[in-house]
Amino acid sequence: MELWIGAIDLGLGYAFLAMGVFITMRIYNFPDITADGSLTLGASITAALLVAGVNAYIAVAAAILAGFVAGAATGLIHTKLKVNGLLSGILVTTALYSVNLRITGGRSNVPLIVANTLLTPLEKNFSTLPRWAVSLGLFIIFAAVALALLSMLFKTDFGLAMRSTGDNEIMTAAQGVSTDTMKIIGIGLSNALIAFSGALVCQYQGFSDINMGVGIVVFGLASVIIGESVLGFRKSPNSITIKLVSVVFGAVLFRELVAAALKLGLNPTDFKLINALFVLGAVSLPQLGLRRAFKL
Repeated sequence: MELWIGAIDLGLGYAFLAMGVFITMRIYNFPDITADGSLTLGASITAALLVAGVNAYIAVAAAILAGFVAGAATGLIHTKLKVNGLLSGILVTTALYSVNLRITGGRSNVPLIVANTLLTPLEKNFSTLPRWAVSLGLFIIFAAVALALLSMLFKTDFGLAMRSTGDNEIMTAAQGVSTDTMKIIGIGLSNALIAFSGALVCQYQGFSDINMGVGIVVFGLASVIIGESVLGFRKSPNSITIKLVSVVFGAVLFRELVAAALKLGLNPTDFKLINALFVLGAVSLPQLGLRRAFKL
């Protein structure tokens, strides 16, 4: 039972990663690899500050801000220096590896055994509840708030300008909108969410690791694709709110699929292979005509 509940907890923790990838992938059609570095950045800053005795909420806020800066750096390199989008993300992610090591004092792993995390006071106040219930409740609240805020943002004039930049950059620029600014802010927002995901996951797992973000963008892509494929929202005119909800659903479902694979006896060392196969299946699902069979 704990395996399945733990998968839901992790799925909700990584849901913010999925939301971030959704922004760059679906709204901007931008192949952002910065996610690999910004998730670890969020975890590294959070762990370093928590170990130093900083308040957990301040540590998470610092992680979110740092994630935004990392994403904005990718956006600046792409828009102002005219560097290919994929290469821009790779450059920033490569630099972040060293930055993250600097933040953690050269340590590849920072345990949070004695640190006071976001979960610590809740676990004390609700000591009669199992740990998974406490983290599940907190992550649900965070996810609901993030969904509400993003939904409201993308329905404002500013949010519509962000969306139109991805749909038709030339037309948007003709309306007097600075598409470069929209890209920089959008990519920054994406990586702020991803860094927030790293901050939550490291506190849930009890440690930060320098390699925890390696290949994590595939997880985000899988969450987006699985959510859209299973719920059938890929090319439908549904509202942005429904599409964001499908992304969160995809993140949770993906973690449950991984848990099921591990339950069947697959080796944890095959985790990346499992990820790749699930993504392949999600991408192939509509083309194979099986979407109707799995639609909820």
